Amino acid sequence: MWLLLSGCGARSATNREPALDDRDRVEVFYFHGKQRCATCTAIEKNARQTVETLFADEVEGGAVVFRSVDISAPENERLAEAYQVAWSSLFVNRWRDGRETRENLTGFAFGNARTAPDAFRDGLAEKIAAALNE
Repeated sequence: MWLLLSGCGARSATNREPALDDRDRVEVFYFHGKQRCATCTAIEKNARQTVETLFADEVEGGAVVFRSVDISAPENERLAEAYQVAWSSLFVNRWRDGRETRENLTGFAFGNARTAPDAFRDGLAEKIAAALNE
């Protein structure tokens, strides 16, 4: 079992996780287990809504991807290991020229998704927009 101990907004670059394809894009990954608390549910709901509403054109064109990943499912074990997650986590990943830069927004998500959803959506949208423009 892996435990991710990282501060909110920690960034790292890696090439370990295989890309969905070779296109440059921004991925928003929400990792979760089978059972979820109210905050975990709010993270997924608000992240999905932010991506699908504010970045609808980019989603349609493949420039932004949202994935909800159940880390308790055997088929997602490799992805959970690559991201070193063992509980609910939110990442915004930028792929450019085959290289990935990850931004861990888990602390931000837990601090805002349920109690300050507007701040959560605004902050996530800002991170996605910045990643698109990097």
